[in-house]
Amino acid sequence: MSARPGSPLGSIILSMPTLLVTGFGPFPGAPYNPTVKLVRALARRRRPALADTTIVTHIFTTSYAAVDRDLPALIARHKPDALLMFGLHGRAKAIRIETRARNALALLPDASGKVLRRGVIAPDAPSARRMPMPAQRLLAAAKAAHVPAVLSRDAGRYLCNYLCWRAVDSGVPLAVFVHVPRVARLARPRPSFRGAGFSPRTRNPAMSSHNTAGFRVRALHARPGMTGWHFTAADLARAGEQVLAALRAAINRT
Repeated sequence: MSARPGSPLGSIILSMPTLLVTGFGPFPGAPYNPTVKLVRALARRRRPALADTTIVTHIFTTSYAAVDRDLPALIARHKPDALLMFGLHGRAKAIRIETRARNALALLPDASGKVLRRGVIAPDAPSARRMPMPAQRLLAAAKAAHVPAVLSRDAGRYLCNYLCWRAVDSGVPLAVFVHVPRVARLARPRPSFRGAGFSPRTRNPAMSSHNTAGFRVRALHARPGMTGWHFTAADLARAGEQVLAALRAAINRT
């Protein structure tokens, strides 16, 4: 917190820290992007650690032009103390906190159909740059949500990595990018199974599917550390809130 310039002596007004929280919309190969719902859920969260914090949210259209246009405008308007950015990693098996932005571009179209064919983001820049953040503290926060979480040194070569690079360029002192896995959309047991000991709350991590009375029943969840873990929207919101609170605490340390 800081005093507002020009405040009269004895009546100092403290300004609240601002966190800019972003996600991405759909893109080719991912018609549903869970970061949209995640960012909206975080905007509604209320907890003491965030009581004195202004949270601004934004969903980027998944295009290079949108990142180049919207990020500088958001920073100029809101002057955030920290950025918390979320993106979808379709093959991830855990929450991935990205520690580097790579100077690399894939020959893949964005949501507008545009492809950047130059291979790198900045021709005269290093091959990678460190994300400005307390990586270990954020990893511990994500794990406190009881979901698999790791630090990653490879944010890919698509829009998520591109946003990481632009965020490092932005001058915001704390910039965090979190890749989230796909959210499982699993069938729930039918109500008629209740008499046989099944219910919509059934959890059997050892069973990916079970055939009973001719119906396929999918396990709704698995436990952390097991290969069958299926992320839900609630898992992402819980982990996102923990990371958000840890990032808010880190503002006081910068």
